[in-house]
Amino acid sequence: MLRFISINVGLGLSVTLGMLLFLNSCKTTQPQIIKGVEELLSCKVRTLALENQVLSKIAFGSCQSQNDPILALDVAVEQKPDIFIYLGDNIYGDTEDMKVLAHKYSKLCARGTFRKLIETCPVIATWDDHDYGANDAGREYPQKENSKTLFLEFWGEPKESDRWKHSGIYTSYLVGPEGKKTQLIVLDSRTFRSPLLPANGKPYRNDYRPNNNKSATILGDQQWQWLAEQLEVPADLRIICSSIQFGIEYNGYESWANFPLEREKMLKLIQDKKAEHLLFISGDVHYGELSKIKSEGLYPIYDLTSSGLNRDWPHVEPNKNREGKACDLFNFGMLEIDWTEKIISFKITDAFKKIHISQKVNFEDLEFKK
Repeated sequence: MLRFISINVGLGLSVTLGMLLFLNSCKTTQPQIIKGVEELLSCKVRTLALENQVLSKIAFGSCQSQNDPILALDVAVEQKPDIFIYLGDNIYGDTEDMKVLAHKYSKLCARGTFRKLIETCPVIATWDDHDYGANDAGREYPQKENSKTLFLEFWGEPKESDRWKHSGIYTSYLVGPEGKKTQLIVLDSRTFRSPLLPANGKPYRNDYRPNNNKSATILGDQQWQWLAEQLEVPADLRIICSSIQFGIEYNGYESWANFPLEREKMLKLIQDKKAEHLLFISGDVHYGELSKIKSEGLYPIYDLTSSGLNRDWPHVEPNKNREGKACDLFNFGMLEIDWTEKIISFKITDAFKKIHISQKVNFEDLEFKK
């Protein structure tokens, strides 16, 4: 989002040489591979191990500046969640200088509130544009390989993890015993994403217009293939973690709505794989809301958005897919799962402990009609 200049970096194992056009810039930059980039970090996260426990309280959030108090995170920690999921803009890096980016990660690591979080529960993360490296950036960001190294080092990714072996930072986790298995599918919406198309005025609004080119992509071929395989893994609840909103209508800012064919592809994939009990969580927009997509032949697809932990926005964008009202204060999201009654509770809570969004959905409501 253009509101706060941030950068997210996707990683490839190789960098294209030559002059690359940097997003929203009239200059070109030559990628510089920095050896030992991980050594730039003065502080690295070692979160609690994610064991094979039942996940009943899943907290999440996005958009936090390392420079300011993170009051919403304090409230989230008080809830004693089983896990916390960062959905991007976890720092505001906005640089091609890896020393600067590493310093900002280390500054977050030193914050008391953040330290309390990683001592309370396991933490997993994806990135969005600002911790990737540049505002609204995609595959054209020239430092994505170095940024990936910093990201994985900072979040304590095990060296044997597949995240180190493939391009991008997408990954998944399968947690819980039989009958209570939760699959966390963590997407990378930056490394492979095609350039955004400028709105250029009416009939479009704000910054961008939808890209209907069949070759345009958010996830890229490799990640799409991986996702299809993930949706075949047996699970009792599936949560797709996307840094950008999946469920909103087009509003001219970053979201899946800027790539309509990609969103249709996602809905069709869910339908083709008969993947039930699936929902999205997302961030990015600096307010919280619950969106619902109704698609023929598919159960309702919910997207609970939490943003930001300490970043806000002066107004809430229209969204015909919104359920209830939005929260325009600092906030975090929570999914509470009642495995006995088979009920999922969607919640958005602000930094003053007020619950703005609270809605329950039965597991059976996320199933295909027989």
